[in-house]
Amino acid sequence: MRNSRSVQSSVARRGLLKVAAAAGAAAATGTALAAATATGTALAAATATGTALAAATATGTALAAPATAATTPVPADTAGHLLRRATFGRTADSAGELQQLGVEAWLDRQLNPAAINDDACEAIVKRLPLVGLDITGVRKAVAAGTLRSGAWDVMQQLGTAAVARAVWSRRQLFEVVVDFWSNHLNVTCPGSDVWDSRQDYDRTVIRAHALGRFADMLRASAAHPAMLSYLDNRSSTKAKPNENYGRELMELHTVGMIYTEADVQNAARLLTGRTVDRSTGLYRYDEARHATGAVTVLGFSHPNATAAGGEAASNAFLDYLANHPKTAERIARKLCVRFVADEPPASLVQKLATVYLDSKTAIAPVLKALFTSAEFAAATGAKVRTPFEDIVATVRALGYGPDATGTAGIRALYQILDKTGHGPMRWANFWRGYMQLVPRNRRPPRSGCWRWLPRWVM
Repeated sequence: MRNSRSVQSSVARRGLLKVAAAAGAAAATGTALAAATATGTALAAATATGTALAAATATGTALAAPATAATTPVPADTAGHLLRRATFGRTADSAGELQQLGVEAWLDRQLNPAAINDDACEAIVKRLPLVGLDITGVRKAVAAGTLRSGAWDVMQQLGTAAVARAVWSRRQLFEVVVDFWSNHLNVTCPGSDVWDSRQDYDRTVIRAHALGRFADMLRASAAHPAMLSYLDNRSSTKAKPNENYGRELMELHTVGMIYTEADVQNAARLLTGRTVDRSTGLYRYDEARHATGAVTVLGFSHPNATAAGGEAASNAFLDYLANHPKTAERIARKLCVRFVADEPPASLVQKLATVYLDSKTAIAPVLKALFTSAEFAAATGAKVRTPFEDIVATVRALGYGPDATGTAGIRALYQILDKTGHGPMRWANFWRGYMQLVPRNRRPPRSGCWRWLPRWVM
């Protein structure tokens, strides 16, 4: 059943542009738009008027009674804090679900998204049909003349789908974690070199492994055309190894800046052969491109004796990096920065790094340990929402549902977020968006702004 309010294009452009402007100002000054972020109380005007977003109503089904219902009410401060961090914003429905289940059961439910009926949200996403295409499907559309080669249509729909899922999905923690990994294993969208592959990367790499094992996600990313195109490994050969992916694999994706230039060169050699088939656009390991010879990188050694064994050798390297203690520490710290505080407690970082290694890089146990920790409970009010998070949380709190048909309203939200310089998966161009939204006499010096901050830096 459709909600009483819908994000129609005209409403979004007139009303939510004001929200976007406020969010832009908040980002620049370091204050939060939502009172929920700054004061620990919920921004829930919709709740007060009885028009809160209710996913159960939207799907036409009530929340099934848990096997063991919560026996003690969850304190309001605890509930509000968890919903602000583990979702894209409190709604009456999510608050009721948390009270019904209790913190532990609610977390377990959210960490098992396949068990949550999200048909209503997926029906919205299906209005953006290009999102569901794989690489071959996109290329077939080009061959059929329904899509132009190199066009950004698919990527624009993917960004719009990300907004829709953030606002209306019942699998909220999953969507928040998808956003986290989209930043960590960043492939900017839109981007001309991933016009046919970025939506497939989202589905088969990020969404497929977001709550699984990081080692599996890292392997999947290293064998996907989007990543290999974005970081230039598709053009790397044994005669001219391209160092871009090898460097970013260590610096951004895993251990951080603890490598030497010799490590970068050896990693680049080991990763040669991982390329993209020009005719199909699909991943291909090309033995003829692989540089053989013994390599040593950050304590990892491999004879790398044959070109035929080059892919297996690089997979062993990827597994080594995924299970490296520095990777565990770095991912633990980034999760703490995302969910706890900008300067997270060292005790929690170490605790989560240990869980990560003990769980063989599984992400769900790490998140469970984070959200049930004393350090998380003590971090109320320690984070400021980004413009993306603030606008999405506002729409959720106000109880806006999607338009009955079409995508005009959802696309308007995506465009508003782009104006803030913080559209999902895009390069962050905050200053451009801020200049459009804030009067000249209210602009702080550029040194005080989030200017040119890539989304994958946290």
